[in-house]
Amino acid sequence: MEKRLTCSVWIMVLAGVLMISCGTNGREKRTTAGQKPFDGVGIVAHRGYWNCEEGGFARNSVAALKAAQQAGFWGSEFDVNMTADSVLIVFHDSSINGKRIESNPFSAFENFRLENGEPIPLLEQFLAHAQRSEKTKLVFEMKQHSTPAFEDEAVRRSVALLKTYGLLDPERVMFISFSLHVCREFARLCPGITVQYLGANLWPAEVLDNGLGGIDLNMGTYMETSRFHDEAREKGMSINVWTVNNPEDMQKAINTGIDQLTTDEPMKAREVLGKREVRK
Repeated sequence: MEKRLTCSVWIMVLAGVLMISCGTNGREKRTTAGQKPFDGVGIVAHRGYWNCEEGGFARNSVAALKAAQQAGFWGSEFDVNMTADSVLIVFHDSSINGKRIESNPFSAFENFRLENGEPIPLLEQFLAHAQRSEKTKLVFEMKQHSTPAFEDEAVRRSVALLKTYGLLDPERVMFISFSLHVCREFARLCPGITVQYLGANLWPAEVLDNGLGGIDLNMGTYMETSRFHDEAREKGMSINVWTVNNPEDMQKAINTGIDQLTTDEPMKAREVLGKREVRK
């Protein structure tokens, strides 16, 4: 009799474990990023607030970063590449004067000048200036590189520099990239900091399954279907749209309910948004 009772008890315990396990799986499928939508829209100055005298009309320049900070825009986006000798530089394109950045040492680019006469900023120089103002969040885009190993090194070095300058903080920086591998690495090394995927080859739920908390899409792609917005909102993910320069397009994107608007014309966006602009 006691043996039968013991068997019955074990059967009930196992059944309970299975039910709990099934319930957990169900909850995992409903996982959300848990990010609260903005009450308004944050303006992200694309490659800094370069399109003005203060920014020297020079994209990805220190002057453009300073101008974005002085204007009080929510964010300032910038691009990072790594040279063959592991120097991180703030520059958009993968090549400079026909020389591929990741295949050449930094010395190959030392004499290059931006439109305002600045040399290409080293990431550490850029962060030293970023450190001086808390008004504007850094929207850090890591460019795609040729191999996962190269990207791992670029991410690792970037995180180390952000720590050095006291900027590895969800209030000071967020990450974006077209490389899913880069996004995963930032999310792994920097829990709690927003990472948005720039690619349009995954739906928001798939982006979330990769451990990322947001999407950052081209305006045309984003407006093609409401699924990007609706699924991201259902999953508690942040939404950024780029690069929107026409006021009518700005209004269309804003009306859908986005969190950030990336633009080369941040002052025009400020006019369109009015009181709906979110400032950091």
